[in-house]
Amino acid sequence: MGIDRRRRASLALTLNFIALLFAVSALTTSYWCEGTRKVVKPFCTGPITLKQPFCIRYNSSNLNDSRLVQYIWETGEDKFLIRKFHTGIWYSCEQNVNMIGEHCRSFLNIAPSHERGVLWLCIVAECLYIVLLGTGGILMSIEVCHYGNVIDGLKLNAFAAIFTVLSGLLGMVAHMMFTTAFQLTVSLGPEDWKPQTWDYSWSYILAWSSFTSCMASSVTTINRYTKTILEFKHKRRNIEKNLKIKQKLLDLDSPDQVWDMYISSVPSTAEELLDLSSNGRKLSNTSVFLDLNDLPDPQVEEYC
Repeated sequence: MGIDRRRRASLALTLNFIALLFAVSALTTSYWCEGTRKVVKPFCTGPITLKQPFCIRYNSSNLNDSRLVQYIWETGEDKFLIRKFHTGIWYSCEQNVNMIGEHCRSFLNIAPSHERGVLWLCIVAECLYIVLLGTGGILMSIEVCHYGNVIDGLKLNAFAAIFTVLSGLLGMVAHMMFTTAFQLTVSLGPEDWKPQTWDYSWSYILAWSSFTSCMASSVTTINRYTKTILEFKHKRRNIEKNLKIKQKLLDLDSPDQVWDMYISSVPSTAEELLDLSSNGRKLSNTSVFLDLNDLPDPQVEEYC
């Protein structure tokens, strides 16, 4: 049973570590959502001899002369650029016009003003999620390395389960708040940011994978705590039962009463016999024969 408890403790600690790693990776990256934006090409600058596919070329380099008629050769979809972007809790980054490098800005400034409070709550909940998850992991580590008092281990187990469950609930709320805030920003955000197509990316998957691993760790911890308590209660009932039988045998003086008590205390089934022998309490044989040997000689002879 001790080996089984340690295996469960190691499993819960491993799941907690995976959840913490995924949560930190998701929080520090900006790939919760990815997509594309369709923007108009800017006007080309510089010498005409340079080929610039990411801008609109005029048929003349004298842009300041209003008497000249300028013709734009790009038509249809050629006038537009498809720029990729990715967004996280902290930043939203978009490709530059020349498709080299990225330009990032705070997602808090992009979101509508009435949604910024939700984003701040999302950030606070994510940070608390990681803190509580780490606290639960520390308590689990202490319990795994603690081989002393079983009661102290149970206390650590209970607190670790509480912290892990609370962190999982906070993580779920934080992820849902970000999802809602991002969708509202797509609908009501500034025109220079609104995406044409978008979808959730690998950071978002890591965040929900962290939540799943966190809840699996909490369930394992609670299951181990409950199983240990039930084992203790079962052993306590067996001890109390055997002590009552022994006390009744000690209170009896007559050999006939001792024999009747011996017959009534013999396990009726093989399962009860195995249960008593497995717990190291072979009471039905040893205690009775010891009591019979302790009786005075005349009574023994008369009994025989």
